[in-house]
Amino acid sequence: MTAQPNSPEARDIAYHLHGYTDARKHDQTGPLVIAKGDGVYVEDIHGKRYIEAMAGLWSVALGFSEQRLVAAATKQMSTLPYYHSFTHKSHGPVIDLAEKLVTMAPVPMSKVFFTNSGSEANDTAMKLIWYRSNSLGQQQRKKLISRMRGYHGVTIASASLTGLPNNHRSFDLPIANVLHTGSPHFYREGKPGESEEDFATRLAEELEALILAEGPDTIAAFFGEPVMGAGGVVVPPRTYWQKIQAVLRKYDILLVADEVICGFGRTGNMFGSTTFDMQPDMIVLSKQISSSYLPISALLINEKVFGPIADESSRIGTLGHGFTAGGHPVAAAVALETIKIIEERGLVAHAAEMGARLQNGLRALAGHPLIGEVRGVGLIAAIELVADKATRKGLDPVGKLGTMVNGIMQKNGIITRAMGDALAFCPPLIITAAQIDEILLQLSKSLDEAAATVL
Repeated sequence: MTAQPNSPEARDIAYHLHGYTDARKHDQTGPLVIAKGDGVYVEDIHGKRYIEAMAGLWSVALGFSEQRLVAAATKQMSTLPYYHSFTHKSHGPVIDLAEKLVTMAPVPMSKVFFTNSGSEANDTAMKLIWYRSNSLGQQQRKKLISRMRGYHGVTIASASLTGLPNNHRSFDLPIANVLHTGSPHFYREGKPGESEEDFATRLAEELEALILAEGPDTIAAFFGEPVMGAGGVVVPPRTYWQKIQAVLRKYDILLVADEVICGFGRTGNMFGSTTFDMQPDMIVLSKQISSSYLPISALLINEKVFGPIADESSRIGTLGHGFTAGGHPVAAAVALETIKIIEERGLVAHAAEMGARLQNGLRALAGHPLIGEVRGVGLIAAIELVADKATRKGLDPVGKLGTMVNGIMQKNGIITRAMGDALAFCPPLIITAAQIDEILLQLSKSLDEAAATVL
């Protein structure tokens, strides 16, 4: 039997996929069934139109109706709909995309390994890091450090890197050899009287203490997003990455920049690594690489990482890792066209300009009684919702206020995302000033509606 859209059966299916065991308890919240898209707008099956202020899942850079991407996919589908890159084989789109990514990387990179999602790319990074340690005769150097509230995926390995409890709870995660250090959220984690720089120093000292406690020769790599996304749009405090990288260099620990959200213009530069002066050894890319029209991801590695991997593969006789659809020719063609459009239309500079408008508009609302903090950079931002500014507390339980305001925003025609009591904004790079202003107008109205209930 096929469930009809928006029927009780369809709602049960949707909630089951999202982890609910009793879907009917949540009937009042959805699901919202989307039928079509146009630019930054999507439309549900009832004909209601929304500004998609989250670009889907932080990812639809070019909006929901870019015909050049449709044409690129159609052309490649009619020419070579599938091929692989196993056993010394390849094809034009994946070669061209690899060359483009190495050329445009924010720091020197040597090779690209293609996967299908950010989770797979982070899994691949973990495997290659362990592989490299074995090649170097450092069998004990297998531990990986990520951060609380960081997000790196949901497969068994990448979910272990993720520092969100709900991605571990009842899954028997994290796996061994994955450690977590503190979150760089100054508003929530800073101590009274502590400056941002002092907070950054303390986090770097805590990281060094963890490394020393575990044994520096056992730590292989540190994973971090330039700006944390799913953890609440956490922008690092001033001097944070400078101090963290100094610790990593001191103990010869690799840095993996997870640019799945930040890459391709989101922070106002082509890469978040540029925005925060990061010098990664490996870079994970996905989402905006194809505007999410087709699934594709990439892992960039520098020569320091690649050399030992190549040596080990020569010794063994193969590199026993890969995916059937990794570097799929149609997805690669769409990614190439996406990057071309971003460059041709100056969308990185546009994101910086529209991002400034969004950030300034949100900060103009900071005096609202339900806003505790406004944070963001470029075209990614969040507001921290509180019911009491003095205590920085929301409603009980945590997340209730975020869910409430998020629901009101949706009713008012704007799709945002609540993560706990943080409300996130990450619109397509093509968004206009008028559309930014509409988001801000509806946010102000929605906050007032919520305040009338809460305060």
